[in-house]
Amino acid sequence: MGRLEGKVALITGGNSGIGACAAELFAKEGAKVVISARRVEQLEAVAEKIKAAGGEALAVPCDISKKEQCSQAVQKTVEVFGTIDILVNNAGVVDSGIEAIEKVTDQTIDNLIDINTKGTLYLTREAAKIMLEKKSGSIVNISSVAGYSGGGGVAYVASKAAVIGMTKNIAMRCASENVRCNALCPGSVVTPMTMNMKKENLDVNMMGAMAKHADLTLPVCKPDEIANAILFLASDESAAITGQVIVIDHGANI
Repeated sequence: MGRLEGKVALITGGNSGIGACAAELFAKEGAKVVISARRVEQLEAVAEKIKAAGGEALAVPCDISKKEQCSQAVQKTVEVFGTIDILVNNAGVVDSGIEAIEKVTDQTIDNLIDINTKGTLYLTREAAKIMLEKKSGSIVNISSVAGYSGGGGVAYVASKAAVIGMTKNIAMRCASENVRCNALCPGSVVTPMTMNMKKENLDVNMMGAMAKHADLTLPVCKPDEIANAILFLASDESAAITGQVIVIDHGANI
């Protein structure tokens, strides 16, 4: 307990899955938690759960694909809690069909890039201004093993590989200012988002290609396993770690 005592954390996608799990864990460790997402009712329910357990939480609705809303989320965090020490870029979407290059639609490309890539950039840009000014902060980006290994729909892979690239760039820029940036690349995770994918929509050729390069018989990850890794990278325990990309997948993609 107390690993994040006195810290202010902004966690996107905090309404369910990994984001909600991380928010609850952060609050237990002493952080003041701001959670953002598009689905307001679910977001507020997570915040109330944290408060009921004795933690401090604020729900701020935000569509990260809208740069104005990203700016407002950071401003609200500072307005209520005075600063921002930790940013967890967890919000993201998957493509419904694991679309291969010859089948990917413009709609899929635009949706995934707007949220997964541009949204992460928009929010980090605003938070980094505050962290650089006070010369302190930790940014944790949630990419995907798809962005690391290439196994997934082409637009999703592109959107998450970009997160890995920006992680290294941000870490390089901010290292001298005591602002860290790292990325986690989860494999398959049991969350409402992933469980809603329909098998009949999956691209058979892409799934077959992926099966040749990964051990799909190994366990899938649970949200709390990812949340524990986020906590480590957010805390001072990882003070010497920046610019790193860590895969969490039970060894499925070694």
